[in-house]
Amino acid sequence: MDIDAVIEAGSAASAAEVVQAALRKKIVEGRLLPGTRLVDHLLATEYDVSRNTVRDALRLLTTDGLVVSVRNAGSSVRMLNAADIHDIYSARCLIETGAILQSSSAPDALLDHVRRAASLSEQHVAAGDWNKVGTASLNFHRSIVGLARSERLGNFFGNLVAQLRLAFAVMPDESAFQVSWVSRDRDIAELVLAGRREEAAAMLVEYLNDSESQIIDGVRAAEYANIALASN
Repeated sequence: MDIDAVIEAGSAASAAEVVQAALRKKIVEGRLLPGTRLVDHLLATEYDVSRNTVRDALRLLTTDGLVVSVRNAGSSVRMLNAADIHDIYSARCLIETGAILQSSSAPDALLDHVRRAASLSEQHVAAGDWNKVGTASLNFHRSIVGLARSERLGNFFGNLVAQLRLAFAVMPDESAFQVSWVSRDRDIAELVLAGRREEAAAMLVEYLNDSESQIIDGVRAAEYANIALASN
């Protein structure tokens, strides 16, 4: 990727922000897993930028909660714990239910985006591409937040989505985990599209509670397995 070309093409972002966005996109798509080392000289070559630009991008991602940096050890993709998951889901519940409850004036284009986002998850299930199912499900929930028509809220939620994708990586059977949410995404979408907002919000709260419980169980199981491995 030629970062300078991207900027010259009309982006107002700095080179570091473009690299930040590219790495965040890889995290959301499940292509950068928790614990992955982020080596500045390799990333500088990949994105055709200076090592200082990469370091600036990694500092931005650290602020986003997606990367951790340890002195003399470098940077790596963050591994979330149970407290992180609870915090993310608390924010999700407030943001997503709020967006649904005030969606009566949302334009048709945004409601159609919700419908299409739910359908895309189903298409990936049919194809058996579970990594894309996870990405599509997250994008469905971004479409829900989009009903609020707030750029700041959308940007904040986009970062939550990237953090959440890191949690998906600990689930031992991604296909079983992801498939359980697709039909529920569809049910929520249908209620939103039918104007049954309170029912949709209530269904979403139950959905988020179930999802949080499963992911926290997965995170704790992974932590226990790592401790057991280290003690042997």
